[in-house]
Amino acid sequence: MKNLTRASALLLLSFSLACGDDDLRTVPDASPGEDAFVGEDAGPEGLPLLGLGTNAVENVTLEVIATIDDAISTPRDLAFNPEATDQLWVANESGSMTILFDPGTPEQDWVRRNGFGSGHFFATPSAIAFGAPGTLASVSEEDEVTQPETPPDFMGPTLWTSDLEEFDAGHHGHLDMLHNSPNSVGIAWERDNAYWVFDGEHSSLTRYDFREDHGLGGEDHTDGIVHRYVEGAVARVPGISSHMVVHGGWLYVADTGNGRVARLDIASGTEGDRIFPDYDGSRQRYMNGGVLEDVVPAGSIEGLTQPSGLEIQNGMLFVSDVAASRIYALTMDGALVDWLDLSSRIPAGSLMAMAFGPDGHLYLVDHDASQIWRLQPR
Repeated sequence: MKNLTRASALLLLSFSLACGDDDLRTVPDASPGEDAFVGEDAGPEGLPLLGLGTNAVENVTLEVIATIDDAISTPRDLAFNPEATDQLWVANESGSMTILFDPGTPEQDWVRRNGFGSGHFFATPSAIAFGAPGTLASVSEEDEVTQPETPPDFMGPTLWTSDLEEFDAGHHGHLDMLHNSPNSVGIAWERDNAYWVFDGEHSSLTRYDFREDHGLGGEDHTDGIVHRYVEGAVARVPGISSHMVVHGGWLYVADTGNGRVARLDIASGTEGDRIFPDYDGSRQRYMNGGVLEDVVPAGSIEGLTQPSGLEIQNGMLFVSDVAASRIYALTMDGALVDWLDLSSRIPAGSLMAMAFGPDGHLYLVDHDASQIWRLQPR
């Protein structure tokens, strides 16, 4: 599959979609409007969303929809609330969450949340993921002391309510917190209260299951289960998010430090030794025999050297490269379909997260300029 031409990759993708291959559909969180840019109208020349094979930003519509005036401040990730798709949640590295209402429309408005305790529970957020109804989770790229009674290696993922009447990005709005993964740069929801974390401190992919949350502002973490996979096999680049998606039994990973896209078989592995320290008094184990494989090996696609954003849409992988400021569309096996160069609009080093909206358009984080962009076909 790696050597397919753009035309043959598109033809194969169109055939698979026409045959109703469920394995190529987004699972479990396909977005509304998912058929907007792939299929018969895409043609062998490329995707309308990425400029129809021209790779040129002049052949798409790209516009800024939110700036520092809309409370955007060094954003690292963004996600639409699946239960209220008029809400675009933006995680700001500065330690706040901005919620944009009706983004990109004349009715756009916003609120910002950074309540008491956000310096611990939402310290230097690098990634967010919506989960079971009424919840989302975040991770922080942080390894300093964030509250007096805990050490610098204490940090881990936080589970939140998505109810705006309660969510404050601080102590009151958090439903649970587990620990032992400082400097985390990615998170993806699997099911229930279980999430996968890109643990930058241990160069691992770690499954955190909060199980029964402790309620708003609680403290009991003892029922959590933590499984650390493939330690040393993935690599963080400081200051860059490495996004992930669970799809069809695999965890797809933008392995930024190793310059590749990889995937982990989430059913693989067996429990091994205990993890220390265990700050939660919960079940925490190393996992032996986890199966991690390349989807896009390092150096196999020109310009794809530091993948950061990763989304699955229309049976394809969409990957942003932070070093080149490009977006790539790939088949699920890693064959190149199309790509778009955004470097004249979003400088290298700033393009990180992406999220497909309910309108089928692609929303982008411009970290350094504190902006959110919307990409759509011309």
